[in-house]
Amino acid sequence: MATKPQVAIIGGGMITQVQILPAIYQLQKMGVVGEISICALDSAPLNALAKDETLAKAFPGQSFKAYPSLDTDPSEKFPDMFKELIGSLPKHSIVAVAMPDQLHYMVIKEALKNDQHILSVKPLVLKYEQAVEIEQEAYEKGLVVGVEYHKRLDDRALIARRQYREGLFGEFKIGHAEMNEPYYYRHSNFQNWCTCENSDMFTYVACHYIDQVHFITGLLPKSVSVYGIKDKYPNGNDGFLWTDGRVIWENGASLNVINVMGYPDDGPGGNFQGIRMYCAGKDKGGMLVHNDQYRGIEYCYIKKGDQPGDTLYSEPSTDYFKYVDLGGEGLTPVGYGYRSIEFIVKNACKCIGKELPQRQDLLKQFDEDGVMATPKNSAYNELVMEAGRLSILNDGREVEITYGENAKVALKEY
Repeated sequence: MATKPQVAIIGGGMITQVQILPAIYQLQKMGVVGEISICALDSAPLNALAKDETLAKAFPGQSFKAYPSLDTDPSEKFPDMFKELIGSLPKHSIVAVAMPDQLHYMVIKEALKNDQHILSVKPLVLKYEQAVEIEQEAYEKGLVVGVEYHKRLDDRALIARRQYREGLFGEFKIGHAEMNEPYYYRHSNFQNWCTCENSDMFTYVACHYIDQVHFITGLLPKSVSVYGIKDKYPNGNDGFLWTDGRVIWENGASLNVINVMGYPDDGPGGNFQGIRMYCAGKDKGGMLVHNDQYRGIEYCYIKKGDQPGDTLYSEPSTDYFKYVDLGGEGLTPVGYGYRSIEFIVKNACKCIGKELPQRQDLLKQFDEDGVMATPKNSAYNELVMEAGRLSILNDGREVEITYGENAKVALKEY
């Protein structure tokens, strides 16, 4: 088997364009991975990727194999072509899952059936029992499943994790987090899948900061309540586009989480995000604040860009994903968005050429280290997603989480 794994990206939408494909291109340029394929429902998003000027400038001469082919009529749909692509890959290639949340499970199961390593955007799946099933099957086959909670590779989170666990902040007691996406997202493919019957803004992005609290503190959530406000997409579909969640943790701490698809398009940043945690020690208070929407950069351009959300005045983030010119041909991606993809891919590469027991030992190590999110060390998030959906569909009623062999969620009885 080749030492450089092939990579198949399933899904050709926004996250593939702005993070996954450029990160994989960079790893291909570095000689870490081999051939790249991308599969989408139809040829339209694949053509958009192939013609993307930024990708072409950053990675001249690099390309991907398109499934379906770029010359296919964009009105023709291929809902099962991802199975054909995954089945054609050499065993122990890498399948990157970049589909709508409710479709992750079927793609991941197909990848496991064909003995492929997996990189999945968050959340892994929407049901806890599916996460456990994936964890067990992946371990039996010695396959890496990395969940791309990219904020885990933010240096701020890694520093806070080490210092919190050294006792420097005290114990987390109460906090507030926001991740608010821009209004123009409503005009994208979100209006076709992030609808009331499938998902909501809490499910889509609250998991980042809920995961970050667990990542930093090691605490587990014990109950969730989410109030959602319905709003219309341009195509008339209804979505829970404004959500207010409360997560109670096992030590009694509380985290309030606000998530919306309504941050002003003319606002200075691409979105609004951050977390504030208050803690307590021996006769002292501690505090951890990450103003993730503000990077200390203020620009005012003489010409506005042509991408949605581009503004004359901008406070751009260098932390998530940006291109820089380090000389030579093309550009280099930087930021925790790139590092997160690189981290998962390189962990999968550690398994190449190793026998099953050695691969299983590596999986145990990844689980225990807790830096890369895996089905085993992050499945609590699926319980939170289940609890959040149950709550939002019941007008914000509190939902309790039970852990252990018979883990479950249930509406709180009063």
